[in-house]
This record gives sequence, C-alpha cells and structure tokens, in this order.
Amino acid sequence: MCVQGKEWLELEEDAQKAYVMGLLDRLEVVSRERRLKVARAVLYLAQGTFGECDSEVDVLHWSRYNCFLLYQMGTFSAFLELLHMEIDNSQACSSALRKPAISIADSTELRVLLSVMYLMVENIRLERETDSYGWRTARETFRTELSFSMHNEEPFALLLFSMVTKFCSGLAPHFPIKKVLLLLWKVVMFTLGGFEQLQALKVQKREELGLPPLAEDSIQVVKSMRAASPPSYTLDLGESQLAPPPSKLRGRRGSRRQLLTKQDSLDIYNERDLFKTEEPATEEEEESAGDGERTLDGELDLLEQDPLVPPPPSQAPLSAERVAFPKGLPWTPKVRQKDIEHFLEMSRNKFIGFTLGQDTDTLVGLPRPIHESVKTLKQHKYISIADVQIKNEEELEKCPMSLGEEVVPETPCEILYQGMLYSLPQYMIALLKILLAAAPTSKAKTDSINILADVLPEEMPITVLQSMKLGIDVNRHKEIIVKSISALLLLLLKHFKLNHIYQFEYVSQHLVFANCIPLILKFFNQNILSYITAKNSISVLDYPCCTIQDLPELTTESLEAGDNNQFCWRNLFSCINLLRLLNKLTKWKHSRTMMLVVFKSAPILKRALKVKQAMLQLYVLKLLKIQTKYLGRQWRKSNMKTMSAIYQKVRHRMNDDWAYGNDIDARPWDFQAEECTLRANIEAFNSRRYDRPQDSEFSPVDNCLQSVLGQRLDLPEDFHYSYELWLEREVFSQPICWEELLQNH
Repeated sequence: MCVQGKEWLELEEDAQKAYVMGLLDRLEVVSRERRLKVARAVLYLAQGTFGECDSEVDVLHWSRYNCFLLYQMGTFSAFLELLHMEIDNSQACSSALRKPAISIADSTELRVLLSVMYLMVENIRLERETDSYGWRTARETFRTELSFSMHNEEPFALLLFSMVTKFCSGLAPHFPIKKVLLLLWKVVMFTLGGFEQLQALKVQKREELGLPPLAEDSIQVVKSMRAASPPSYTLDLGESQLAPPPSKLRGRRGSRRQLLTKQDSLDIYNERDLFKTEEPATEEEEESAGDGERTLDGELDLLEQDPLVPPPPSQAPLSAERVAFPKGLPWTPKVRQKDIEHFLEMSRNKFIGFTLGQDTDTLVGLPRPIHESVKTLKQHKYISIADVQIKNEEELEKCPMSLGEEVVPETPCEILYQGMLYSLPQYMIALLKILLAAAPTSKAKTDSINILADVLPEEMPITVLQSMKLGIDVNRHKEIIVKSISALLLLLLKHFKLNHIYQFEYVSQHLVFANCIPLILKFFNQNILSYITAKNSISVLDYPCCTIQDLPELTTESLEAGDNNQFCWRNLFSCINLLRLLNKLTKWKHSRTMMLVVFKSAPILKRALKVKQAMLQLYVLKLLKIQTKYLGRQWRKSNMKTMSAIYQKVRHRMNDDWAYGNDIDARPWDFQAEECTLRANIEAFNSRRYDRPQDSEFSPVDNCLQSVLGQRLDLPEDFHYSYELWLEREVFSQPICWEELLQNH
C-alpha cells in the first residue's frame, strides 16, 4: 500500500490516520462497487498489510496495531452502518432466493464487512502487558460500546442473533453464517468475559453474598489430571442390561473364566500408542448403538419442523509420560443442604420415629455415630450462588410489598438477557438447526439448511485436485461452525447461571425443548477418535504464513500432508464444549437424566473414552455417573473399569448412591411435574422482573390531599366546555343522604 510515495510501515502515525480518514470518507458513496473497493482496502490494513512484511510475527504485529488505529478513527461504527444496509438489502435477498444454487459470490460485501469487524474485535479483545494506556482505554470503550445500547440501537450481539434467525428462516440464505457465528461468539466472549473472567466474577459474587470462598478452581484441577487408558472393549460385554445366555458361554472356550475374572485396575500409566486402530465393538454394543441412532433420528426430525442449543485445552503434548500422580482424590467432596436434611430425616425416622422438618441442628436422641456423620457432612457443606438466588426469589414472590422493589444491576449480561428474552426460543432453535446441519453424522436432506453458501464456488470443480480442496474446505467450514456454536452456547449458559439461576434455566429449558440432548448424542455417535484426529486443513494456505511465503503449486500430496499435530485442536475443543453443555443441561434434573438413558447414551459416551484427553474424559465420566444407577446391576458388573474411572476422577457427593442404586425402580419420579414446576418458577421470575407495567397494583398510592390536588393534569379540550354541565347534572342536582353513607360504612 503506497501513500504519499511511502509504504504504510514507513508513515508517521498522523499520516496513517489521515489516510484512514480518507478511506472512511470514500465509504460514503452511492456506488456499491466503489464502496466494496474501499472496504477491501480497510480489510487489507486489518489483516496486517502483509505485502510489506517479511515474517509472520510482523504481520500479526501490524494487524493488531492497525486494528487499534482503525477503531480509534471510528471505522467500526462506519462498518456497522454498512452492515445494517447489507442486512436490509432486499434486492440481494430476493436475487439469492431466485437462484437455484447460492455460491460464495452472493455474500462478497457481507464477508468483507464481517471479516474487518472480526479482526477488530479479536485483536482489541486480547490483552497484553505491553499495551499502552491508550490501547487499554480503547479496549474498555469498545467493550462498553458493544455491551450496551448506544444511540438507541440494540447491543451488537442482538444484531448478529437476528442475522442467525433470518438465515435459518430462509429469508436471507446468502448470509455467510460461519463468519456471523464466529463474530457472535467473540463478541459475547469480549463483552461478558471468557472463562478466566467468569471464575473471577464467581469469586467476587460469593464474597458479596457472604459465602465461603471456593475450595478450588475447576479448570486448574482438570489441568493437573492425567488421561486414563480407555476401557477394554474385548472384555466389556455388558453394554446391554442382559448377559449372554449360559449355553452360548459354554460354547466358547474360556469365555466364562474371562467374565468371572476381576478386571484390572485402571492403568493410569499406560504406554500404548494413542492412535492405534480401534478395537472392534461387541455385537451387543453395535446393536445398542444402532437402536440409539434410530431413536435419535426420530427425535431430531422434530427439529426440522415448525419451531414451538471451555477454555481450549492446554496444548501440551499428550504422550503418556511417567509423572507423579497426586495422592488422594482430585476434588474436594461437596454436600448440599438437602443431603443433610435427607440424612437426618432417615436417621430420626429410624431411631426416634418422627422428624423435625428442615432442622439440621437438633440431634437429641440420635446415637453418637450419627452425630459424627452430621459433623462430617456439615464440614463439606457447599452453598452455591444458585441456592441463594432461588431462596431470594421465593421470598420476593411471598412478600412483594414488604421487601420492596429488587435492585437489578445493569451488567452486560443482564442487558443481553433482557434483549434476548422475547426471541430467545427462536435464537436457540436457529443455533441448533445450524449445529444439526454441520454435524458430521447428519445425512443430507433436501429441506435442511444450506450452510455452505459461503464456501461453494460459482463454478463447481472439474479436476480431482479442485474436488479434494473443496472437500477439505467444506469439512473445515463445518468444524468451525460446530466450534463457534458449542463455545457460544456454553458461554451463555455459564454467564446466565452466574447472573441469575432462572435465566440459565430458561435458556436450558428451550434447548431441551428443541432436542439439544439427542442432537449432542447424535454428534458423538460417530468415530470420535477419527473426528478428533481429522486433518481438514491445508497448512500452506493457513494465515498468516500464506501471505508471506510464495505459495507452492498445490498437488494431491501437499493437500494430504496437513500439519504435524496429532490432534485437531478445533475438534477436540468442540467435543469438550458439547460434553460440558450436556452436563449443564442434565445436572440435578432427573427427567433429563432419563432422556440420556432412553436414548441409550451409555455405549455412545463410553466409546468417547478412547480419546486420551483428561478434560474430555472427565465430562464423559460425569455423564455416565449420573445415569449409572438407572442402567442396572448387569451394566455395572460388566463395566467395572469405567466405574473405577468415575470413582477416581469425578467429584464425590456424600450419601450419593450412584454406584449401586438397587431400589431405583421403586422411586416414584414424576418427571413431567418436575419440568412443569421449574417452568412455572421461570415464568414467575420473568414476569416479576421484566413484564411488570409501570402502574402495577403494587405501586405506592399517594394519599396526601395537598399533593393530589396540586398535580397538573393534561385534560382534553372538550372537558372545559362540558365541565359545568357535568357538575350541575352529576353533583349539584343529585341529593346526598349522609346518614345512609355512614350506616353503610
């Protein structure tokens, strides 16, 4: 880029600012082609003016520098106006709808605008110690602009959500949905905060509520864990609850001895190759998985109908090295208040014959061991922020007048929830529809959403090389969509849960109603090890190295070469996010846990344990733990290695009968009532906080005669003409019997 006879990197800052101002002035022209040309010049700046750089480090440095410069000159606001224009461009929408096949050419302007915005958000969002005071100030200003409604406009995230719903409804099939989702995820991460900020907010909120500090940081505990060797599939025959008949076992030499032999303890220091060929599954496992696939397909068809969805793992080498495993269990045990009350209720019924309700302090008449048990339970008692919020909500519902109006801080999370509230079901359904279309196990349907509009070229490939390149592009495109949706949903759930538990429950319920649980299970009903080790990228075309080096001629060999990483970090990140999402939706919800059982998730999840990554294994084991008691004794007997892994890696809840649960069939679970009660609580919360009109029945009444008579009221014009007539007819001519009034009252 040559300015005043000099290259961009040689210019003084004032000259660079003057040039950017000139570009922004030229954006305000009628000609669409000229606007696009100027927008591409801005994109070149945001990408780091790579034509003048000699190394990848230089490109990244200048990209960051230019993005801050562009923001300070008002580029983001200018591009936001252009984005509004492109979204409302009915001509582009109608021409796209008329085309038999939409291609990458239909979204050129939108892709340039979204690319510039993405680069600005991502570069400004990342903090570095070397940042100047001006850059730090610009970052906070930018965060505020994106978080709150500026100039009577909605927050930026809501505009992107509306683009997602427009795309899914078929009104704008040419939208580049991958770029929209990536930008939406980064904007939410920037405005609300990532996982580190979430942890700091959680610590701060517990302190404000007077709760004891957290015993540990979950992410740090997981980082110190080792991956376990996957369960052996040749021995674990019991994926279904029925064991093979004895006649079949007698026919096999040594089979009975194999079944009766106690399985090995979990081999933590297993030195086997991580990526060896998968062992064949048993017949029962294949049959069970097949049933699960059919059930899931039936459920997910409902998603296509009319609508009524972690931080990246440490990129350390995953080779099994011998390290000192920490002694003891990794997690501090937790006990809920309900657990203590339930334990005391059973103990009092047994030893005294009556109960004392929610009293957990009176231990009169109970034997000494019970005293010790209660003492131990109370030592590990954990009160969550959600418990306090639910209790406060119950009190506000009971005493709306005496407690007064609730003061709700206007945080970015609160503003986002208020903006999303009335369209939230549509947002969740749209995200899940796109996730379903991008899932590798999804079969192509004629009526499914076309998510490839911004990756398919105008002319389809004619050579083998072009076909291979397009195939890699399409797979990579789908992977990025899955990554952005899974991360976005997880971030929203975690932030809403911290802000208020019923905001989290509202989003969760709509995800469950939109069949999120079977969708995630369908995603995992594939060869997860192959998915995580997929090489859907062309290393020579990766940014920024492709801008510096002379591109070699692409051949089939160079396409297949890929990178040297053992794992595709993008896919591993997506899988962990989806597992965490599934945990969030099912935790402490018996009805949703039963959905996992009904959809036969145990064999699907157990196969995911073949991936030797500690964080992924932890969330798989958590999901297996909550449904273990429903799977029957035969399943537990046949999967003792998995049970051992759960014991070693998952947090223990005292008095939790997850490992045996023999009387589970006798418990009268009313799953429908559980969801209905939760829904009623959510609706009461939303109507109390967000639907209340200004002149509600609980607003204070002014009883002072002076102030009431002194108020100025805007009366209609005809009132002045008819006032005296009304007084004469309704007041003066009507006799008033004061004695009757006194008698009546």
